[in-house]
Amino acid sequence: MTLAPEPTRVLVVGCGNLLRGDDAAGPVLVRMLADRDLPAGVRLIDGGTAGMDIAFAMRGVPTVVIVDASRVGVEPGTIHRVPGEELVDLRPPDGNLHSFRWDQALGFAQWLLADEYPGDVTVWLVEGQSFEHGAPLSEPVQAALDRIADQVVAQLPEQMARSGT
Repeated sequence: MTLAPEPTRVLVVGCGNLLRGDDAAGPVLVRMLADRDLPAGVRLIDGGTAGMDIAFAMRGVPTVVIVDASRVGVEPGTIHRVPGEELVDLRPPDGNLHSFRWDQALGFAQWLLADEYPGDVTVWLVEGQSFEHGAPLSEPVQAALDRIADQVVAQLPEQMARSGT
């Protein structure tokens, strides 16, 4: 007898480029969470820079958490926690799908997935300091990722309860 895998109830997506300093914040956070004891039904994805893949991965998942670096000009390591509906960008990518960002993926997914779009989307952004090729994570971003990881894990029981598990 083959057991079916636990359905995904919470999807955590880390966006960014591992080769560009603080832009690696999302993928690094996913790796940090992979080392923790997470409940069944939590799925971690290194979304890299593939916004289109993120849209399809959200299908039928009740709760989605997206983590990425930001560059808005505030103090490096500043954390912004934003409801996904405030960040939806329905503009098409500028000419090719390789530049399809996660915010555009949210807008695309709302249209594409309709009733299968997640009811709860949260985006965590951490202000980066250095986005240079080959640079390591800056200390402020690493400290912020530690805090975000703790908060994401702390919120999982409530999110799992809301999603019906």
